[in-house]
Amino acid sequence: MINNLCENDMKFFRSTKIVATIGTATNDYENIKSLIKTGVNVFRLNFSHGNHGDHLKRITYIRGAEKELNANVAILADLQGPKFRIGKVKEDIKIIKGNNYIFDKDPKIGDYNRVYLGHEEIFESLSIGSKILMDDGKLQFEVKTISKDKIQTEVLVGGIIKSNKGINLPDVVLNTNPLTSKDLDDLKFILNQEVDWIALSFVQKLSDIQEVKKYIKNKAGIIAKIEKPSALKELPKIIKACDGIMVARGDLGVELPPEEVPGIQKGIILQCRQAGKPVIVATQMLESMIDSPSPTRAEASDVATAVFDGADAVMLSAETAVGSFPLETVAIMDRIICSAENHIKSYPGDGPQSLSTENFVYNAVSRSAVSLAESVNASAVVAFTASGNTAYRMARERPNLLLVVMTPEISVKRKLSLLWGAYPFLSKVQGYEAAIQEAKEIISEESLAKQGDSIVVVAGMPFGVSGSTNSIRVVEL
Repeated sequence: MINNLCENDMKFFRSTKIVATIGTATNDYENIKSLIKTGVNVFRLNFSHGNHGDHLKRITYIRGAEKELNANVAILADLQGPKFRIGKVKEDIKIIKGNNYIFDKDPKIGDYNRVYLGHEEIFESLSIGSKILMDDGKLQFEVKTISKDKIQTEVLVGGIIKSNKGINLPDVVLNTNPLTSKDLDDLKFILNQEVDWIALSFVQKLSDIQEVKKYIKNKAGIIAKIEKPSALKELPKIIKACDGIMVARGDLGVELPPEEVPGIQKGIILQCRQAGKPVIVATQMLESMIDSPSPTRAEASDVATAVFDGADAVMLSAETAVGSFPLETVAIMDRIICSAENHIKSYPGDGPQSLSTENFVYNAVSRSAVSLAESVNASAVVAFTASGNTAYRMARERPNLLLVVMTPEISVKRKLSLLWGAYPFLSKVQGYEAAIQEAKEIISEESLAKQGDSIVVVAGMPFGVSGSTNSIRVVEL
């Protein structure tokens, strides 16, 4: 079963993938099965909520539905990461712009003058003039004095303080471990499950990725969530070190001026394409559909913009986790993507920009294969890959044709569910000629092309050796 087929056009396959978060609104087998049939390619498990028993049920349901539907689905486990919060306050407290307010290490209930902030690393990292944001930026403070156990601030933007609200520090790099004790406990569980991708929250610097790699190794792909301004300073290094990127616009939009986020999103997508790493655009894409059966026109434009920029995937969070219309949300996102991709077919100049030429054999082979396929009007490019790398190189070109990927590894097949344009299948034969015959049979069975059509085959010689993409061949069905 291929769940990326756009309605009303049996020859048009959706290239941009859909990530959907599982939560209380979609917590059962039938809902998960329906989500796959509606178009979900990757399921996100948010480890900020739920226990291991809850997540184990979800993984079991996803893998069961995947098998029943003969689909290809990836699972992304999203770690909570180091989240900083204030303590409790007596009641909802209103503070006024221009007043002083104190954050301290006294665990007693907060009031109109002070509140508990029990994070030692914040006291060590702040300096005079640093900004403290609270409740997703609704309240803003500027640091005036710092002592061992007290931070005195001036209120820049007033409002209501509520218990346990989150803290953001936009201009500070905290000296903190990227994995909390909860994250380490969650990782032990995750790495024993059939999980394909692990997302790391609040990445600040390259060393955060390097630290996490010690635990994950090659057991899953690492996705760095870009939601801290400090991460932008080392973005090329972070992209190189990880396996994928998530543009997490929620916290990023809190810690940066909102008018800067669209341009930053566009730049991150381009850098990820250049590096051949998948990139997800996330947060508030169809936010109004949490409570409404249809999106705003601005939201539809937001999803389409990610497609026009060449994102590998767009993500739904609360819309499918706790929303009232999860299936309708996936369906409308699918329709928006299909409409945007159809537009690009008619107006290529509105789609992802061409990449600069790189002097690497593997990238040159991929670019040449796409050019050849378009020249001979091939129905598909078929990439044979053991590691998935050939598929990543092919996808970075954003070809205007179907990308069929054959791999002998089930873990690679599932991971490729996140990759732009990739339709991965499991290869069960050995040898170059046998593999081509197998691919032709699958393409015919899945009605991906018709008899007499041409396909362009990309592989490596010697066949089956990872990292040897060097061969292009035109084959007729």
